[in-house]
Amino acid sequence: MRLVVDLNRCQGYAQCVFLAPDVFALHGDEALRYAPYADDSRREQVARAVAACPVQAILLDEADEVDEAYGLPPVGSDVR
Repeated sequence: MRLVVDLNRCQGYAQCVFLAPDVFALHGDEALRYAPYADDSRREQVARAVAACPVQAILLDEADEVDEAYGLPPVGSDVR
């Protein structure tokens, strides 16, 4: 699953860090670092982190799952 964080919107409340520490981390006082692709085994943790963000800065992109369901190649793959 792919994650997108609007870093302009993020205020560094770090709720995501507490709920999914393997995916999100604070760098310094307020700078957020995150893994843009998270393993499906972390889906529940990530969903809780997305829901807990007070400024709704985290988006979970499930387009990959939709593409797989329709048999489409991953975005960025070299398909000719």
